[in-house]
Amino acid sequence: MTRFAPRILSVFVATLFSLGTASAREDVRAGDVVVVPLRGEINSTLSVFLRRAEKTAESNGARAIIFDMDTYGGGLEAAEEITGILNHATIPTYTYINSNAGSAGALIALATRHIYMAPVSAIGAAAPIASTGQDLSETLKEKTISYWSALIRGTALRNGHNPDVGEAFMNKEKEVKIGNKVVHPKGSLLTLNAQEATEKFNGKPLLADGIAESVPDLMQKAGLRGEVVQFNPSGFEQLAFWLTKLAPLLLLGGIMGAYLEFKIPGFGIAGIVSAICFALFFLGHYFAGLAGWETVALFVLGFVLVLVEVLFFGHSTIVVGVVGVLLMLASLLWAMIDRYPGQGIFPSGGMLKVPVTNLFITLIAAAALIALLARFLPQTSIYRRFILSTVNPPGPSLGEPVRAFVPAVPLAPGMLGRSLTILRPSGKAQFEDRVVDVVTEGEFIAPETPVAVIATDGMRVVVRGVVA
Repeated sequence: MTRFAPRILSVFVATLFSLGTASAREDVRAGDVVVVPLRGEINSTLSVFLRRAEKTAESNGARAIIFDMDTYGGGLEAAEEITGILNHATIPTYTYINSNAGSAGALIALATRHIYMAPVSAIGAAAPIASTGQDLSETLKEKTISYWSALIRGTALRNGHNPDVGEAFMNKEKEVKIGNKVVHPKGSLLTLNAQEATEKFNGKPLLADGIAESVPDLMQKAGLRGEVVQFNPSGFEQLAFWLTKLAPLLLLGGIMGAYLEFKIPGFGIAGIVSAICFALFFLGHYFAGLAGWETVALFVLGFVLVLVEVLFFGHSTIVVGVVGVLLMLASLLWAMIDRYPGQGIFPSGGMLKVPVTNLFITLIAAAALIALLARFLPQTSIYRRFILSTVNPPGPSLGEPVRAFVPAVPLAPGMLGRSLTILRPSGKAQFEDRVVDVVTEGEFIAPETPVAVIATDGMRVVVRGVVA
């Protein structure tokens, strides 16, 4: 590694994690009431923030979560992800509709246990439309409404809301009828103001538990006690969204950088790229509420075991190295699993589907690229230049006789010699009085080990170890 590489790397990683820790740390204690703003467009970045908020509140024993909502809606995919997050909640959840809960916002409100509304506010009108703002085609619209109607009914039932009301937000052909009274006829999408949503039928409100002037007023009417903690999005939420989406590419970059650093000792840049890719991978999943520091510790432990295998055992045993690799893979998989407080130790098949797929695709791509590099990289001039600059000694000191450098020349297959440097898989070997650049077929060979030439191709000399 180059002279300043460790310093650059340590500064980069320390800066990212220190800033991230400062931004992500929330002072939530047992018994607190966490207030989470849910404003503006519903998008995937918001889902990253809400996941972190819910997990933080539950992990620290908060009494309840209140979502302070004012939105005209957004993407249905993001709304589906957010409703899935809220349906995992194990503590009471409240939505305070502070003006608007339109479209996707109405669907999210149904995923909380209790709904309160400001005196002048509205909820509903959740018809699906294209991203361009135009209506969907008849077939696509029918499929979308059918799917979302089932999802909304299930969400409403789970949280104690009237499923017909939720379905009528999206489907204009849905009639809402309580007893013999038609609350909402077919022919238009349902939208409720605060007074309509809190109207009681058979002693039960149509949708909202009550009307509140503010969040403190909601807490008083709902009987919530405890310190109010405002949970705000950090500047890293957008970064976390993109880093989690790019997780397979970051893993691929980390693996390939580590391979090149291992193959070209002293190069430095590849090692820096590898460390940065892995740091961004764990950092993104940390901000997204998917990974904790324990996953990083597991990865570091695995990396240390691999180094111990390479540097101290000299491949005489593979147990330590294999355990290290397994720990590193386990940490990468663990970091991508969306686990909530209170869930079992072993993840379900649904929780493993996306992480296992991402990791499998990454490993296959890395194996293919490594095979190509192992075949063609030793033949490139840039590779030989780095090998010569890192393996050769800097030069003779004053008073030492100067020995002419003998370039690598084709040697006859079967010729015996010895390795002068560690071959991983390239380095230097001596045959009689000649020192040449050699490469193995992938095996690592320790210094001062007998080797034999098995093939030559121009300046490329391929060797393998010989059992003494």
